[in-house]
Amino acid sequence: MIQFRGVGLTYPGPPPVTALKPCDLLVSRGEYVSVMGPSGSGKSTFLNIAGLLDGPTAGRYLLDGIDTGTLKDADRTALRGRRIGFVFQSFHLLPHRSALENVLLAMVYNGTPRKQRTASAREALHRVGLAHRVDALPTRLSGGERQRVAIARALVAHPSLLLCDEPTGNLDSATAESILRLLDELHADGMTIVVITHDPGVARRGQRTLMIRDGVLSDSSADDDAGQE
Repeated sequence: MIQFRGVGLTYPGPPPVTALKPCDLLVSRGEYVSVMGPSGSGKSTFLNIAGLLDGPTAGRYLLDGIDTGTLKDADRTALRGRRIGFVFQSFHLLPHRSALENVLLAMVYNGTPRKQRTASAREALHRVGLAHRVDALPTRLSGGERQRVAIARALVAHPSLLLCDEPTGNLDSATAESILRLLDELHADGMTIVVITHDPGVARRGQRTLMIRDGVLSDSSADDDAGQE
């Protein structure tokens, strides 16, 4: 699903700043991967590259077998809309639009035919357990419900990859657990999930954990296995 071949990103100077040093990575289809690292370590840069929000300045990034470096901007945007769903810490919902409308708006940009949008939005909200709250405004929803709307919005285009940036960061522990159980269910259904987190408890939900420090990406699961040999 995700293949980095010497992928890195350096912002031009002066002086130039290397946010992610060249690295190799393979995330298989259906895998659940956590990414940890301190603030400023390069987690956001990793997410932006994996999510086709930024292009690498070194190496090649293949998403679902497609060499993204060969694509024009419009084609890259279209690929992102079809293949990638995003879930953020701050929800990013429009406060004066209902849950249904927030999910509907996500389909304006991904080419979903207008006549299919309402049914698809309702299906996505049902999938995350919010079939009874489709008409509610975000201001009338709990934090957990708002994050579920955000997840429904990410899922409505049936993406191949779900990228989550601190998805439980603004939630209390009980609500966070309900969101993590939902991610577990999505993974059990075959979704490829990558979660950026600073919380070791959240990271342990994944099948393996990647670490980023000072722009260096490493597989801590592989390091742990090597230490046990």
